[in-house]
Amino acid sequence: MASGSRIPTLPQSKEALLKSYNARLKEDVRSMLENFEETLKLARRESHSQISRTTQCEQDALEMQIRASNMVRAGESLMKLVADLKQYLILNDFHSVNEAITNNSQLFRATQIECDKKLMKLRDEMAMDLYDLEEEYYTSIFK
Repeated sequence: MASGSRIPTLPQSKEALLKSYNARLKEDVRSMLENFEETLKLARRESHSQISRTTQCEQDALEMQIRASNMVRAGESLMKLVADLKQYLILNDFHSVNEAITNNSQLFRATQIECDKKLMKLRDEMAMDLYDLEEEYYTSIFK
């Protein structure tokens, strides 16, 4: 294996954290899928049970509400997972942060050099104008 094609090894805590994120993702998606499938089964089911139709409808409605709540809970958990991943990326992506700092530093240095050049040019022009004005003043007959 070439050294450039190796996968970088992560510290133990980061690797464990990423594994827990992956497990949370799989569990939440599985929960949403199972609850959705069961809700669809309830909606399609023609029940021929011993209990009355009204009781069966109430029981099905309650089970649908519970499954809907479970899907909402899994969705909220996924949204929290996304927020956690964003926070992890922001706090632990030192390469990108360092690159952004370097780019900004180079940009500011270039701006500083450009401003310094403009100021030097302005100083030189003012010095020449001042020299011309002094020469005109001192050679003038209207002192």
